[in-house]
Amino acid sequence: MTNNKQYTGRVDPFMQRSLYYREMLAEREEIARFKWLESEKAGMDIGYERALMDWVRKHRDDWRQAWRKRELGH
Repeated sequence: MTNNKQYTGRVDPFMQRSLYYREMLAEREEIARFKWLESEKAGMDIGYERALMDWVRKHRDDWRQAWRKRELGH
C-alpha cells in the first residue's frame, strides 16, 4: 500500500509529544553542534558522517543518559 500524502513540514501532535521523537531531534541538534566544533578545530568541514560516527562512539551513551534524566526528571 502506498502512502500518497505529501510531506507538508508539519509534525503530527502525537509525534510532538513522543519522547523518542523529541530525543531524536535533540540528538540531531547535538550532532550538528559537535560537527561545527570539530570542524572549527580541524580548520575544515569534517562532514556529517564523520561527525555522526565520532559523536556516537565518544558521546552518545553519556548524552542520552543525561538527556533522559533531564526530560524524565529522575
